[in-house]
Amino acid sequence: MVVWSILLYSSWGITILGLLGLPFVPIRFKANVTVFIVVANALLTSWLVLPSLRGEALSFVFYAGSFVQEVPVMIDGLSAWFILIINFTSVTGILYGSGYMKSYTEPHTKLSLHWILYILFHLSMVWVCLLQNGFAFLIAWEAMSLTSMLLVIFDHNNTRTIKAGINYLVQMHLSIVFLTIGFVWVYFVTGSFGFEAIYLFFLTQKNIWLFLIFFVGFGFKAGFIPLHSWLPHAHPAAPSHISGVMSGVIVKLGIYGMMRMISFLHSDFELLGEIVISISVLMGLYGILNAAVHRDFKKMLAYCTIENIGIVGIGLGIGLIGMGTHSAILYYLGFGGALLHVLNHSLFKSLLFYAAGSVYQQTHTRDMEKLGGLMKRMPQTAVIFLIGAVAIGGLPPFNGFVSEFVIYSGLVEGLKLQSISLISLLILTFAGLSLIGGLSILTFTKTFGTIFLGTEREQFHQQPKEVSKIMLFPQYLIIAVMLSVAVFPQWYLGIVGKISSDLVSSWSPVRSGFTPSILDGYSKTMSGISLYSLIFIGLIAIFWLIRMYAIKGKSQLIDETWGCGYQAPHSRMQYSGKSFSKPLAKMMNFLLIEKKMYPELRPGEIFPKGRKYSSHYLDFFEHHFIDKMNHQILYFINYFKFIQNGRVQSYVMYGIVFIIAIFILTVFNLVK
Repeated sequence: MVVWSILLYSSWGITILGLLGLPFVPIRFKANVTVFIVVANALLTSWLVLPSLRGEALSFVFYAGSFVQEVPVMIDGLSAWFILIINFTSVTGILYGSGYMKSYTEPHTKLSLHWILYILFHLSMVWVCLLQNGFAFLIAWEAMSLTSMLLVIFDHNNTRTIKAGINYLVQMHLSIVFLTIGFVWVYFVTGSFGFEAIYLFFLTQKNIWLFLIFFVGFGFKAGFIPLHSWLPHAHPAAPSHISGVMSGVIVKLGIYGMMRMISFLHSDFELLGEIVISISVLMGLYGILNAAVHRDFKKMLAYCTIENIGIVGIGLGIGLIGMGTHSAILYYLGFGGALLHVLNHSLFKSLLFYAAGSVYQQTHTRDMEKLGGLMKRMPQTAVIFLIGAVAIGGLPPFNGFVSEFVIYSGLVEGLKLQSISLISLLILTFAGLSLIGGLSILTFTKTFGTIFLGTEREQFHQQPKEVSKIMLFPQYLIIAVMLSVAVFPQWYLGIVGKISSDLVSSWSPVRSGFTPSILDGYSKTMSGISLYSLIFIGLIAIFWLIRMYAIKGKSQLIDETWGCGYQAPHSRMQYSGKSFSKPLAKMMNFLLIEKKMYPELRPGEIFPKGRKYSSHYLDFFEHHFIDKMNHQILYFINYFKFIQNGRVQSYVMYGIVFIIAIFILTVFNLVK
């Protein structure tokens, strides 16, 4: 107990001193001070939670005022796993951001506020995983939402950025509304806001309705459809290091909340598993289809986040079905795969956002149709993006393959169940997950090819060049961790297996079926595949080095690619992102709504007149539901515009009417 108090008080002390002193630090040292504070907090809180990965759960209370009084804090394996992911991604984010923000010539106060908000954002996410009181949890959740929103609107002079920030803030408060309803319902039944009260509620009441309320509340943060519409707006608007951290960890806190609620469940496992897995596979397909057609590469990555959260949701659904059918193998493959994919997605998605930020910093555009040939000018960024693309596509030898293999294995094991309905659902899920993987490869083939290969489509005022070493270093650090997951999956599977075992420690049917060797076969298979893939890549690298040595010192002639005898090649003749994904978009036009700003050619129009081409894709749910709902709300509010008419006499009259009304109500003892 003495150790945890020293660690926590040290973290608070460093944070308070840093926040008070940061505004007075010279502008060139602000980023360095912030890096020190974030790294110090990450080390202290990681040291605090590491023992919990071995099953040594830590719990204590602290006094938080007369209203809340004692707030329970618990660090178990689930909390520790998410806190370590938060800390690692926040550290890579601040290292990358310290280099990324050097290109911004902003006022002293604006940069000070940005770094202060980043420190608070990091700690609020950590405390979300620690607190075990509903009221205190909502305060930390609100602090996390507010600080992240303010970080998103760093470029507040841009109206689109402000709109994205307001959209994000509104949806996060809708999340809080549902979470508050859930905690208040538990309080009325049990008389407590503590998380143990949720356990007691599920023990005595029907589980499904309260769980679905919490599922919707956490689903807003996780980006579950149709609660996802903040993601495609917030990520492109935010600075790239903020986008990387938000996509890497903030959406995962929605998953943390869902898994915390699952740990309290006592019934309705199969039904909830079917609901979660059905929504998740549709979510994965929806996310990757939209990612495949968008040409704003940061918006494309935002939709890929939706896709990967769908994959995590499939793992949660398999785990719930394992609980309902008393299948230990399904339980561990489902929850283990979900936890491992949470880690993997935080790694390769933050990596991709950082690489995308490097491209944006050098070109000042997010439109991939204006780019091309950047591999020649930014070779390290190109290789980094390619590694992230291979990993997110679930291909060996990188980490995305490991977690997706575990989830695939869970779907295959589910075919041994006796229920025809469950088997049918799992077969459809397997097909959906396979389709998601194929579309992911298509999406990143389009993106990488359009941005980094070919020739330049537009000339920039300043030629792009490779980014600074401080921006590249955290990206290489992420790649090192990704390779460790791919080469040593058995170590990571052992950790997630232990976390899964402790997740429902009070529920013996699954836990009693667990043995450490239950996942050994899968880890050996994955390790072998990753090893052979690395050997294959190593052989290619050896041949490349031999070739480089052989041509060293010899003259080389670099010329344009042969154009089949055509003598006037042009950069516009190469494939664009639009042309690459057009067949898919036409085939799925009922879901992928294209807003065209040009008249298409009619049949028989042999000599068409000149026309300009412009189009973009709309979000199905936003276009058909959210925008129409907003329109109806504005239409209704317009009837009350007469109240705010700009006349001083009217406002004085409102005040007089209000005073008279209060006087009359007081006379009749209706107001005291």
